[in-house]
Amino acid sequence: MSDSRTTDFTGRTVVVTGASSGIGAAAARRFAALGATVAVVGRSHQKTSAVAAEIGAEAHLVDYGRLDDVRRLAGELLARYPRIDVLANNAGGFFTSRQESSDGHELTFQVNHLAPFLLTNLLLDRLTEAPNGSRVVNTASVEYRKGHLELDDLDRTRSRYRWREAYAAAKLATVVFTRELARRSQGTGVTASSFHPGSIASDVARDSAMMRAIMGTRLVKAMMATPEQGAEPLLHLAGTPNTTAVNGAYFDRLEREEPRNAQAVDTELARHLWERSAELTGLPATTPG
Repeated sequence: MSDSRTTDFTGRTVVVTGASSGIGAAAARRFAALGATVAVVGRSHQKTSAVAAEIGAEAHLVDYGRLDDVRRLAGELLARYPRIDVLANNAGGFFTSRQESSDGHELTFQVNHLAPFLLTNLLLDRLTEAPNGSRVVNTASVEYRKGHLELDDLDRTRSRYRWREAYAAAKLATVVFTRELARRSQGTGVTASSFHPGSIASDVARDSAMMRAIMGTRLVKAMMATPEQGAEPLLHLAGTPNTTAVNGAYFDRLEREEPRNAQAVDTELARHLWERSAELTGLPATTPG
């Protein structure tokens, strides 16, 4: 295993979403310390700008609840960075009551899957041009094990909304998307991986006052890992030279795990999820492969 503390990222450009706080901010700091040019992407102007200023990087704002804003962000990143070596799809969250995005999609699914799916595809040509290969690293969750995807009801309109089920399904989509991206990107130099960061004291529950209160208690914080610890798998997957061992793989922290959900290894489901996600985000269903 490579040591993410000493991997040299000098000359490489790393895009980190969800970088205004938590794992994303910790990862942005580490990448910058290791020599990378970091694009700090977040939703909060104040927090994102503060992290960017701290590490001498540029801040890029985006609202994952609006797919047009994701498209604007992609254009901004392509115009600003002539090369992109690492895309860390770290932004995510859950909503304890059913909410719809401005695009009409269930918000947990859009924030955790549709928005990063769209951003990845819009940056994919630039990623394939990286001179030494590129990495797409997706922050998933161990909750994927409990998830179930219904391709004809991804927006969860046919049954009672349960936020834990919605979040588990969205993170299952992250794992499935990662495997399918790896399959479609074979021979292009793009390596895709996903990981569970552990139980981290972060802003994942920022939109629920009750969950924020619970997560903010001293006892709960003491039981959780730090954002810096949560960022370790991201740094490892972005820097390890052994791409074969990580391509398409899911990691529980730093350990590779064979997926514990039958849908996670269903190749037909993966193809159909890609096609359906492309349709929902306005992309050609054949992109790429």
